[in-house]
Amino acid sequence: MKFIELAQRRQSVRHYNGQPVEREKLELCLEAARLSPSASNSQPWTFIVVDDKELKDKVAHETYSRLVSFNKFVLQAGAVVVMVIEKSSLITQVGSIIKNKEYPLIDIGMAAEHFCLQAAELGLGTCMLGWFNEAPIKTMLRIPGSKTIGLLIAVGYPKEDRVKAKVRKPLDQMVRFNTYQPKR
Repeated sequence: MKFIELAQRRQSVRHYNGQPVEREKLELCLEAARLSPSASNSQPWTFIVVDDKELKDKVAHETYSRLVSFNKFVLQAGAVVVMVIEKSSLITQVGSIIKNKEYPLIDIGMAAEHFCLQAAELGLGTCMLGWFNEAPIKTMLRIPGSKTIGLLIAVGYPKEDRVKAKVRKPLDQMVRFNTYQPKR
Protein backbone atom coordinates (compact mmCIF):
# COMPACT_ATOMS: atom_id res chain seq x y z
CA MET A 1 0.00 0.00 0.00
CA LYS A 2 1.31 3.45 -0.86
CA PHE A 3 1.64 5.83 2.07
CA ILE A 4 -1.03 8.22 0.76
CA GLU A 5 -3.45 5.27 0.55
CA LEU A 6 -2.63 4.33 4.15
CA ALA A 7 -3.17 7.95 5.26
CA GLN A 8 -6.54 7.93 3.49
CA ARG A 9 -7.46 4.61 5.12
CA ARG A 10 -6.63 5.70 8.71
CA GLN A 11 -9.71 7.10 10.34
CA SER A 12 -11.30 7.41 13.77
CA VAL A 13 -13.31 4.21 14.17
CA ARG A 14 -16.26 4.37 16.55
CA HIS A 15 -17.89 1.00 15.82
CA TYR A 16 -16.01 -2.20 16.67
CA ASN A 17 -17.10 -5.83 16.46
CA GLY A 18 -15.82 -6.66 19.97
CA GLN A 19 -13.27 -9.24 18.78
CA PRO A 20 -10.04 -9.33 20.82
CA VAL A 21 -6.92 -8.02 19.08
CA GLU A 22 -4.04 -10.45 18.73
CA ARG A 23 -0.96 -9.57 20.78
CA GLU A 24 1.23 -9.90 17.67
CA LYS A 25 -0.72 -7.14 15.94
CA LEU A 26 -0.63 -4.93 19.03
CA GLU A 27 3.13 -5.48 19.28
CA LEU A 28 3.60 -4.43 15.62
CA CYS A 29 1.66 -1.24 16.32
CA LEU A 30 3.74 -0.62 19.45
CA GLU A 31 6.94 -1.17 17.48
CA ALA A 32 5.81 1.42 14.93
CA ALA A 33 5.13 3.85 17.78
CA ARG A 34 8.50 3.09 19.36
CA LEU A 35 10.22 4.04 16.12
CA SER A 36 8.57 7.47 15.93
CA PRO A 37 10.74 10.56 16.37
CA SER A 38 10.89 12.62 19.55
CA ALA A 39 12.64 15.80 20.65
CA SER A 40 16.28 14.98 21.47
CA ASN A 41 15.28 11.32 21.16
CA SER A 42 13.70 11.59 24.63
CA GLN A 43 10.99 9.01 23.88
CA PRO A 44 8.82 10.46 26.67
CA TRP A 45 6.18 7.74 26.72
CA THR A 46 5.09 4.51 28.30
CA PHE A 47 2.38 2.45 26.61
CA ILE A 48 0.01 0.44 28.78
CA VAL A 49 -1.95 -2.03 26.68
CA VAL A 50 -5.22 -2.94 28.35
CA ASP A 51 -6.50 -6.07 26.63
CA ASP A 52 -7.97 -7.94 29.59
CA LYS A 53 -11.70 -7.56 28.83
CA GLU A 54 -12.81 -6.87 32.40
CA LEU A 55 -10.10 -4.25 32.99
CA LYS A 56 -10.55 -2.78 29.50
CA ASP A 57 -14.27 -2.31 30.18
CA LYS A 58 -13.48 -0.55 33.47
CA VAL A 59 -11.12 1.81 31.64
CA ALA A 60 -13.72 2.30 28.89
CA HIS A 61 -16.31 3.32 31.51
CA GLU A 62 -14.00 6.20 32.46
CA THR A 63 -14.23 7.69 28.94
CA TYR A 64 -17.91 8.64 29.17
CA SER A 65 -20.70 9.50 31.60
CA ARG A 66 -24.45 10.02 31.57
CA LEU A 67 -23.95 13.59 30.42
CA VAL A 68 -21.09 12.93 28.01
CA SER A 69 -21.79 9.67 26.19
CA PHE A 70 -19.90 10.14 22.93
CA ASN A 71 -17.12 7.67 23.87
CA LYS A 72 -19.40 4.73 24.77
CA PHE A 73 -18.08 2.91 21.70
CA VAL A 74 -14.81 2.22 23.58
CA LEU A 75 -16.61 -0.71 25.27
CA GLN A 76 -16.69 -2.45 21.86
CA ALA A 77 -12.95 -2.05 21.21
CA GLY A 78 -10.69 -5.08 21.60
CA ALA A 79 -8.10 -3.11 23.58
CA VAL A 80 -7.26 0.32 24.91
CA VAL A 81 -3.73 1.72 24.82
CA VAL A 82 -2.96 4.24 27.53
CA MET A 83 -0.13 6.64 26.69
CA VAL A 84 1.62 7.92 29.79
CA ILE A 85 3.81 10.99 29.38
CA GLU A 86 7.27 10.44 30.82
CA LYS A 87 9.92 12.96 31.77
CA SER A 88 11.89 14.08 28.74
CA SER A 89 15.63 14.61 28.61
CA LEU A 90 17.13 17.63 30.35
CA ILE A 91 17.94 19.32 27.04
CA THR A 92 14.33 18.84 25.88
CA GLN A 93 13.00 20.23 29.18
CA VAL A 94 15.22 23.31 28.84
CA GLY A 95 14.21 23.71 25.19
CA SER A 96 10.54 23.46 26.14
CA ILE A 97 10.95 26.32 28.61
CA ILE A 98 13.02 28.52 26.30
CA LYS A 99 10.80 27.98 23.26
CA ASN A 100 7.50 27.72 25.20
CA LYS A 101 6.65 24.45 23.44
CA GLU A 102 5.32 21.26 25.01
CA TYR A 103 7.65 18.86 23.17
CA PRO A 104 6.42 15.73 24.99
CA LEU A 105 2.87 16.41 23.75
CA ILE A 106 4.16 16.73 20.19
CA ASP A 107 6.17 13.54 20.68
CA ILE A 108 3.27 11.42 21.95
CA GLY A 109 1.13 12.73 19.09
CA MET A 110 3.67 11.43 16.58
CA ALA A 111 3.98 8.10 18.40
CA ALA A 112 0.19 7.74 18.55
CA GLU A 113 -0.15 8.40 14.84
CA HIS A 114 2.58 5.85 14.04
CA PHE A 115 0.59 3.35 16.14
CA CYS A 116 -2.65 4.19 14.33
CA LEU A 117 -1.14 4.03 10.84
CA GLN A 118 0.35 0.60 11.56
CA ALA A 119 -3.02 -0.52 12.92
CA ALA A 120 -4.75 0.66 9.73
CA GLU A 121 -2.30 -1.31 7.61
CA LEU A 122 -3.17 -4.41 9.67
CA GLY A 123 -6.91 -3.92 9.15
CA LEU A 124 -7.49 -2.60 12.66
CA GLY A 125 -9.43 0.52 13.55
CA THR A 126 -8.35 3.10 16.11
CA CYS A 127 -9.66 6.21 17.77
CA MET A 128 -7.53 8.58 19.82
CA LEU A 129 -9.27 9.82 22.95
CA GLY A 130 -8.52 12.95 24.89
CA TRP A 131 -11.71 12.86 26.97
CA PHE A 132 -11.37 10.52 29.95
CA ASN A 133 -11.32 10.53 33.75
CA GLU A 134 -7.62 10.39 34.47
CA ALA A 135 -7.56 9.75 38.23
CA PRO A 136 -9.58 6.49 38.24
CA ILE A 137 -7.63 5.14 35.26
CA LYS A 138 -4.34 5.93 37.00
CA THR A 139 -5.56 4.09 40.09
CA MET A 140 -6.77 1.05 38.10
CA LEU A 141 -3.51 0.75 36.16
CA ARG A 142 -1.25 1.64 39.10
CA ILE A 143 0.18 4.70 37.34
CA PRO A 144 2.08 6.92 39.80
CA GLY A 145 0.26 10.09 40.81
CA SER A 146 3.10 12.25 39.46
CA LYS A 147 2.54 10.93 35.92
CA THR A 148 0.11 12.28 33.32
CA ILE A 149 -1.93 10.27 30.86
CA GLY A 150 -1.58 12.03 27.51
CA LEU A 151 -4.23 10.13 25.60
CA LEU A 152 -5.94 6.80 25.11
CA ILE A 153 -6.21 4.85 21.87
CA ALA A 154 -9.16 2.52 21.36
CA VAL A 155 -8.10 -0.28 18.99
CA GLY A 156 -10.04 -3.15 17.52
CA TYR A 157 -11.65 -4.67 14.49
CA PRO A 158 -14.06 -2.27 12.79
CA LYS A 159 -17.67 -3.41 12.60
CA GLU A 160 -17.57 -2.67 8.89
CA ASP A 161 -14.67 -2.28 6.47
CA ARG A 162 -15.76 1.03 4.99
CA VAL A 163 -13.45 3.97 4.63
CA LYS A 164 -15.36 7.21 5.02
CA ALA A 165 -14.62 10.09 2.68
CA LYS A 166 -12.41 12.57 4.49
CA VAL A 167 -13.81 16.05 4.95
CA ARG A 168 -10.81 18.34 4.94
CA LYS A 169 -10.13 21.91 3.92
CA PRO A 170 -8.59 22.17 0.46
CA LEU A 171 -4.82 22.72 0.36
CA ASP A 172 -5.18 26.28 -0.92
CA GLN A 173 -6.95 27.21 2.35
CA MET A 174 -4.20 25.87 4.59
CA VAL A 175 -0.92 26.07 2.70
CA ARG A 176 1.24 29.07 2.04
CA PHE A 177 4.70 29.10 0.55
CA ASN A 178 7.45 31.32 1.93
CA THR A 179 5.23 33.70 3.93
CA TYR A 180 2.03 33.71 5.95
CA GLN A 181 0.71 36.90 4.40
CA PRO A 182 1.46 38.12 0.90
CA LYS A 183 3.23 41.46 0.54
CA ARG A 184 0.93 44.41 -0.03
